[in-house]
Amino acid sequence: MSREVTEVDRVQPEQSGRLSSVTASSADALRRMRAQKRKDTAPELAIRRQLHRMGFRYRVDHPLPGLRRRADIVFTACEIAVFVDGCFWHCCPQHGTLPKNNHDWWEKKLRENVERDRDTDRRLRAVGWTVVRVWEHEDPLEAAKAIARIYQQKTSAPSA
Repeated sequence: MSREVTEVDRVQPEQSGRLSSVTASSADALRRMRAQKRKDTAPELAIRRQLHRMGFRYRVDHPLPGLRRRADIVFTACEIAVFVDGCFWHCCPQHGTLPKNNHDWWEKKLRENVERDRDTDRRLRAVGWTVVRVWEHEDPLEAAKAIARIYQQKTSAPSA
């Protein structure tokens, strides 16, 4: 059932003021945006299950050092941050799409998401962390194996 979108339903700008307020194109679009999970998505859970089966223990949705950002999976002892990026929200080159409704707003929003991802990567690498990004469409077992290889390389490397 459709209903009129009210002022209360407006998407609010981020505190930085970068995004302008825009009305959702429909009540259904607003409902989908509000329902989007920030953590514990199906791809993330699948990768975590594979890592757990391999014997790895990790932090989930963990804050990152010196940033007001969080990683999906974090190995704190060896400073590895894993992000499981959604194809839509992070502009996957294979599956990323732009909505036709409110096109300009979405284009800016998604571009800023990618810019924030690159900024996060730079900041973490600058303080010695290893950043791993996995697309939601990647095979969970293969992603977990790649993460395991990186973990093993970091933990077996002689310390300086």
